[in-house]
Amino acid sequence: MKSIFYGVAILVACGAAYFSYDLSNKFEALQADRLATIADNKTTTALADAADADIKKERALLASAQEKRDLLTQSVDQLKSAGNALTNEVARANDDLKSQDVEFAALNKALEEVIATLGDLAGATLENLPEKIQEIEADKAAKQQKLEELNTLNESAEKSLASSRAELDRLSKRKMDRGSRIARNSMGAVITAVNQDWGFLVIGAGSNSGFTPQTTLIVERDGRKIGRVRPSSIEPTQTIAEIDLQSLAAGVRLQPGDRVVLASPLTD
Repeated sequence: MKSIFYGVAILVACGAAYFSYDLSNKFEALQADRLATIADNKTTTALADAADADIKKERALLASAQEKRDLLTQSVDQLKSAGNALTNEVARANDDLKSQDVEFAALNKALEEVIATLGDLAGATLENLPEKIQEIEADKAAKQQKLEELNTLNESAEKSLASSRAELDRLSKRKMDRGSRIARNSMGAVITAVNQDWGFLVIGAGSNSGFTPQTTLIVERDGRKIGRVRPSSIEPTQTIAEIDLQSLAAGVRLQPGDRVVLASPLTD
């Protein structure tokens, strides 16, 4: 009887050991599945974060491109306006030149008439010589007066022409100056040093390049806007500027080699 009891006990113990081993294997399998699921969730979250970062970068690039397009549109409009003004000035100057040509033609005609009077004595006689001389003198006085009037008109025309040419020169210089100012809107400089702890940097351009304490500068890297800086100390060839930390893109740190450009276009 005892042997039967021991046999049953051994069978029960073996069964318990088997079920314990089987449950242990199932628990390890479930644990492995749980860890794999957690790893998949982490991978999915990382991919989503990367996608969000890419979207933010694309939006920043789009905003920068829009800003550049607006600046270029404004510059083109200004150049068109200046071109129209110059065209009008040239048209007025051409009209003045045509009027002066008419006045010069009248002056030449008057000179020819004066020369022609020298032949009037050919038909004079002793009887009519005094009358002929009086006629010539009267005609000469009239032509002299007309010549003086034409000389006055000629001087006025020359002054008007000189004024027109001076105005054309002024408009031409103004156009060149405008072009120079517009060209400076795309002027850039390079960051030569950055102090992250104190929040300032050094730019390799200064007052000789048109920087002023009121100038706001955009920092670009590979053609993308990544932040803004404000000049705090300006020398002829370099500028110390404070970093606008709130304008920096997420995770971006300014570094030497980044470029700065004017945030607002120069005007007249």
